[in-house]
Amino acid sequence: DGHRHAVICAAFSPDGQQVVTASGDGSARLWDAASGECLQTLEGHRDEVECAAFSPDGQQVVTASYDKTARLWGAASGECLHTLEGHR
Repeated sequence: DGHRHAVICAAFSPDGQQVVTASGDGSARLWDAASGECLQTLEGHRDEVECAAFSPDGQQVVTASYDKTARLWGAASGECLHTLEGHR
C-alpha cells in the first residue's frame, strides 16, 4: 500500500490525525497518523510530486509536481478539485 519510489515530503494535518506524503512515483497519499493505514491515494500528476500540504482547515490538500502543475484535492474524498496550470 506504500509508494513505489522515494517519499520526498511529508506533513501533518492541522489536527494531527493524518499525514500527507509526496513521492517520486507521481502520487501523494493520505495516512491515518495513529494506525498508519493509507486512507487515500492522490493520483493524476504526470511527474514526481515534490510537495504536499493541508489547508489550514484540513479539508483540502495541495500538491506540486515537476509536471508544472499544482492540484487541489478533497482530503475526505481524494477527488481532484482543481488543476492549477500555466507554470513555466
